[in-house]
Amino acid sequence: MSKLIVQKFGGSSVANANKIKNVASRVAGYKKNGYDVVVVVSAPGDTTDDLLKFAAKISSNPPEREMDMLLATGEQMSVALLAMALNEIGCKAISMTGWQVGIVSDKSHTKARIVNIKADKIRQELKKDKVVVVAGFQGMTPEQDITTLGRGGSDLTAVALAKTLNANECEIYTDVEGIYTTDPRIEPKAKKIDEITYDEMLEMASLGAQVMQARSIELAKKFDVPIHVRSSFSKTKGTMIVKEVRRMEDTVVTGVTLNKNEAKMTICDVPDEPGVAAKIFKELSIGGINIDMIVQNVSQKRKTDISFTINKSDQPKAMKLLKEVADDLSAGDVFEDDNIARISIVGVGMKSHHGVAALMFETLAKHGINIEMISTSDISISCIIDKDKSEEAVRALHDKFGLDKK
Repeated sequence: MSKLIVQKFGGSSVANANKIKNVASRVAGYKKNGYDVVVVVSAPGDTTDDLLKFAAKISSNPPEREMDMLLATGEQMSVALLAMALNEIGCKAISMTGWQVGIVSDKSHTKARIVNIKADKIRQELKKDKVVVVAGFQGMTPEQDITTLGRGGSDLTAVALAKTLNANECEIYTDVEGIYTTDPRIEPKAKKIDEITYDEMLEMASLGAQVMQARSIELAKKFDVPIHVRSSFSKTKGTMIVKEVRRMEDTVVTGVTLNKNEAKMTICDVPDEPGVAAKIFKELSIGGINIDMIVQNVSQKRKTDISFTINKSDQPKAMKLLKEVADDLSAGDVFEDDNIARISIVGVGMKSHHGVAALMFETLAKHGINIEMISTSDISISCIIDKDKSEEAVRALHDKFGLDKK
């Protein structure tokens, strides 16, 4: 019986004809070695960003359903071209959209969640000895509306298919050789991590590491799907994301992440009374806006200021909703600040080591970096700081916690 492997290739891996041919050659190699192969691909290069810019020229606030219809076309380019490239070198292949392979999602346009995968069509084509090339990032509602799964949604497609098809392996190919202690473009001394736990990777992904999407790690952890993150452009082993990792006890911090894609919202002079905060955040929730860090100032004369962070893409919608809520509550002004960044340190070793937060704060202070907000979990500490100093902060913390020596 053949082994089944699910491979996902990101946009940088299929950015042009030569890269698509390189992917085809790699996939065909697995097929020749006796694997059944399902390939998930993203849109080529910057196609998704280009489509977003095109839409912005048409409308400042396009309907989300129509955005999904538009953005789903990017992946359709990739699957067709890769299937052509595979057939060209004698490897039988067929391309399919997310809805053709039975990916059923909820109705949350632009950030839909997968409800079910039928996958019968994939199994039928695998029995015909074909490589099945699937468009990542997309699904379809029961009402047959096209949806997209949010940024990085192709990772989610790959992990979900690996689970549904009981694949032996799930490989995520990208333009770097694995998961690093921090972004090598910011800190050249960053080291590749050989193994990382689901929990650490989930924290790093949700806190700004862009190699993998957080929801895909959640799914992998839930169903114990081991993931191999590796480079499209080399054969070297990458990073395994697994349930548990054996490490030396003195390993406290695994990585440093940076997220520049957040905005801080502040609603001033809010009445300090029961139910007010609930009303503010309920309205934002109804608007589909995810809230991250929250700080409420000490009440002055029964009035208080509430600040919180959100994804920058939700900023216009949040500003509109907050102004409406402020009017209803007879609150004060609403302010927004997108010149912020979130710097985080992550590591399961934090559970058994004290003084980690103090060392982080001291390091930032020595570099003259002010902390605006703080949040913590068992295995991470995050600070909101000035975006202009964020890369300096990454390098300082990476050095302080000795991550270049791992």
